[in-house]
Amino acid sequence: MTDVPVSIPKSPSYADYAAEGDRPLIPDTSNPFDLLDAWLVDANAHEPNDSSAMSLATVDADGMPDVRIVLLRGLDGQNGLQFYTNYDSAKGTQLAAHPSAAVCFHWKSLRRQVRVRGRVEKSTPEQSDTYFQMRAPQSRIAAIASDQSRPLENRDVFNQRVAEISAIYGDDDDIPRPEHWGGYRLIPTEFEFWQDQAFRMHDRLKLKRDGSTWTSSRLYP
Repeated sequence: MTDVPVSIPKSPSYADYAAEGDRPLIPDTSNPFDLLDAWLVDANAHEPNDSSAMSLATVDADGMPDVRIVLLRGLDGQNGLQFYTNYDSAKGTQLAAHPSAAVCFHWKSLRRQVRVRGRVEKSTPEQSDTYFQMRAPQSRIAAIASDQSRPLENRDVFNQRVAEISAIYGDDDDIPRPEHWGGYRLIPTEFEFWQDQAFRMHDRLKLKRDGSTWTSSRLYP
């Protein structure tokens, strides 16, 4: 057996688990959006930063998986899970060709994760405009200036582009959203909630869309 590198923590011992005590089991629910919202509220109170961060997985033209962190920026039963990005980025190109995705939240402070799978569609222009105007002016300028995911000769080229666009708008807060930037919404077909438990006997609850309702089942750890 290969020795575990010192950079990787050792598996918890009996004493480690005993010191931490038991954690509550995942409550039964027929509404995964409400449970995810409740867990996000908990995460916002405990995580040191970016409690809405989620890993977004897509596939490229060759079927190779790709994953990156994005921020959840909307959640409801009608619009699903919403996030925003450059439509011409790697993820935007991949979603245009294969409009399905999976996301995963992981909150270390709570020992919880949530996985969600479903189809993806663009948000309405009105939704994208509304969110874009909520961003800091400098963040809006950066979105206009960035050819996200494409090669950059050096940082100075990007800084120069930001400076040129900043000079155009000056102190004007009315910076319009560029067409290449906007929102997506993941319309879920499956949720899985995961709660860490002692000795790897984790609690898992899966909810699967069944028409207008959700069916739930417990999974082995």
